[in-house]
Amino acid sequence: MKGIIGKKVGMTQLFDESGVVVPVTVIEAGPCYVTQVKTVEVDGYNAIQLGFEEVAERKLTKGQKGHLQKAGTPTVRRLREMRSDDGDTQFNLGDVIKADIFQDGEVVDVIGISKGKGFAGGVKRHNFAGGPKTHGQSDRHRAPGSRGAGTTPGHTWPGSKGPGQMGNEQVTVQNLKIALVDAERNLIAIRGAVPGPRGGLVLVRASKKAKKG
Repeated sequence: MKGIIGKKVGMTQLFDESGVVVPVTVIEAGPCYVTQVKTVEVDGYNAIQLGFEEVAERKLTKGQKGHLQKAGTPTVRRLREMRSDDGDTQFNLGDVIKADIFQDGEVVDVIGISKGKGFAGGVKRHNFAGGPKTHGQSDRHRAPGSRGAGTTPGHTWPGSKGPGQMGNEQVTVQNLKIALVDAERNLIAIRGAVPGPRGGLVLVRASKKAKKG
């Protein structure tokens, strides 16, 4: 159970030891505060709740302020939970987590909300092939075509792919490598792209599927 909440700053590039350009995404990671510790005995599962981004008290509700006062942490408005399946509860209430929880070369998963792109058709949203561009078709090139199930049941099945809102959904990018950790400025540079726009909230956690060794 190792992770931290951060804010996407943007993309840039670094040079490795051999002079090769490495594209990286810079994340302002932490400081985060442990605002709640959940256990199997009390809550039915093991997890910790992290708080990020300090704000003035007037921007929080009474319930939120009471929850944070109980934990003895500053007034933060971004709360995210990290679940632990192995029962690892190495953190205590009120602990501070900073960018130095990770090291250069570690493999992580990054969770964020992808950019919202509004309403999109099936060709753009799901890579449909579209219709043929010959034999007199003038207005069906990007149409999705028939999606029904024939006479029985004679309607489109729920969950079928089609036009609709594109983006604005939770995305997890796995097995990204950390290129640089700047503990003094709470910055983590991760090789590659991570989901979301600049300024978007992301959760960086230890990879669950990284190859051992």
